[in-house]
Formats: sequence, structure tokens, C-alpha cells
Amino acid sequence: MEDTRQQTSQHVEKNAYWKSVGQHVVRSKLIAGDYMFVGGTVSVDTKRSILELASNIDQQHDRFRRELVNARECGIELHFLVENADGVRDLPTLARWQNPRRFVNAKRGLRPPIDGRRMAKACATMEERYGCFFHFCTPEEAGARVLEILGKEAADGGNPG
Repeated sequence: MEDTRQQTSQHVEKNAYWKSVGQHVVRSKLIAGDYMFVGGTVSVDTKRSILELASNIDQQHDRFRRELVNARECGIELHFLVENADGVRDLPTLARWQNPRRFVNAKRGLRPPIDGRRMAKACATMEERYGCFFHFCTPEEAGARVLEILGKEAADGGNPG
């Protein structure tokens, strides 16, 4: 299933991939995340960029934390899949990521934006505290990676949706 709050025009590549492999997608409101199998307990929340993740962790931290707590309380294993063309593949490479907004903020006299080191530390803390997981891939890999993450549950008896 795909959450109805997902803007389909923003996820054309994933949907084209799923169609090419015969994966039917049903749109429905989900409790947490953007994608899950019908009756499943694993959900994938996609982020279109590292900057989107940075915004969630830094500026929208309270809302982001509530989403994690809600997923955990509902028995949903939440996985974040962060698409990027920055070469970030895991938390150690995220820690080396440099926020491109640092130059704009410096020029405007604003506080520095969250950097990769702080984000990696925050992600590791969230994984430990809330039982979520962070994954990274290129936009071209996203469709397959969503199915791979959800497929772990399908192999254990979940129903594709």
C-alpha cells in the first residue's frame, strides 16, 4: 500500500519500477510511513533527499519524534529510506555529509544548519530509542529498496499490497 498523503507526481520512478516488476500498488491512509504490505507491521517512510531528512530532524523534530512514538505504539517497525545522489549509503557516510545550506546561512549571518555528524548521531539515537532504521540509496534504487525492506516481512508471511 502507498499512503494517500504521498504525492504520486513526486514518486513516478518508484511507481514505474513497481509496475515493471508486476507489483500492484493500492493507495490507502497509513498509520505510519509511506509504504507497507496489507496487514503488515513493517513500513517504509521515504525521504526525497538528505535535506528533507535534515529538516525533519532539525526544524520538525517534535513532529518527527511523535511519528516515531506513534509507529512504535502501534507495533509498526518503521524504516526510513533516504534517497540521495550525494554518495551517502549508511550512517558513517552520513556523518561526513556537508550541508550545502551552510554557505547560504553563513552569508546571511544565520546559525549553521544541521551537519552530517549531528544527523548521524540523531539517527543512531532514534534507532536505539524507537526501534526504527535508516537506509540510504540513490533515487534509481528506491523502488527496489522499498520492496527489499518490505520483502523481509513478506518472506515471513506478510501479504503484498
